[in-house]
Amino acid sequence: MVNLRESFYVFVYGSLRKFGHHNWMLANAPCAASQSWTTGTLLDSGAGFPCMVQSEGRVYGELYIVNKDQLAAVDWFEGFYGQGCNNHFERVIQTVMTDKGPKEAYVYILKDLPRAQLMERVENGDWGVHVLLKQKELLYFAYGSCMDNERFAKAGVGHYFQKMKGIGTLNGFTLRFTRKSLDGGRADIVEEGGRVEGKIYEIPRESLSYLYKREGVAAGCYRPALVSVMLTEKLFKNVLTFIVMEKEAETAPPGHYAAEILRGASGYVSEGYLEQLKLDLHERFCLTVEDGA
Repeated sequence: MVNLRESFYVFVYGSLRKFGHHNWMLANAPCAASQSWTTGTLLDSGAGFPCMVQSEGRVYGELYIVNKDQLAAVDWFEGFYGQGCNNHFERVIQTVMTDKGPKEAYVYILKDLPRAQLMERVENGDWGVHVLLKQKELLYFAYGSCMDNERFAKAGVGHYFQKMKGIGTLNGFTLRFTRKSLDGGRADIVEEGGRVEGKIYEIPRESLSYLYKREGVAAGCYRPALVSVMLTEKLFKNVLTFIVMEKEAETAPPGHYAAEILRGASGYVSEGYLEQLKLDLHERFCLTVEDGA
């Protein structure tokens, strides 16, 4: 168990997450990773909160660093009174995967398996996404080839992406090409510092079938995730985006794919960000692509 001067890692997956009803309990705790996961299955309790059971699946959430008092407060909230007690949730140690490497953290799980069997499984293992997708309208952050309107038009779904609110900035992430396809790398956001610019769309729920298919969600290529994006001086919370599930060493993107990204970005993202995109493609992958190619 990681213990640095009486500090502990705690993985949260429900209302303790950012912008959740009870995140105030972790207001002064540093968030070590906003995109992280551990093994398990996420269930909908039917009472407005999720439960996690140990299994071979994935549960997505956030990783915090807490002190002893904060840990005690979370214990109370989760109904954990100590080993061998009549606990509502049990506190266990599990490996939590982050973009900066694995961490050993406390996780709260439900061990009442007969009760768990009565609950509905949360698809994709992300409670925030599960709640968001019940809305008729939602915000979507496009940072890669989905910035290119030509693809939408060719697929006959351009009408879903007409309400662009503006160019948003995702802080704390870097654009990488960690998804290896047959002809080269595909874009991803990696939580390793930096900033990523992209388009914020207001989209109807009906557009999700197209986005899920395009991003290969069912095949485990990308997963739906929530991020916080700045637009001018306003923070947009719980914005939908898609993140690579199985990150690999970066692979050079094919020219046509890089051209889609630049074409979609040109005239929208900041000049500095666009020039950095071109520089990265040239210096890291020896690619020189024109904006409108």
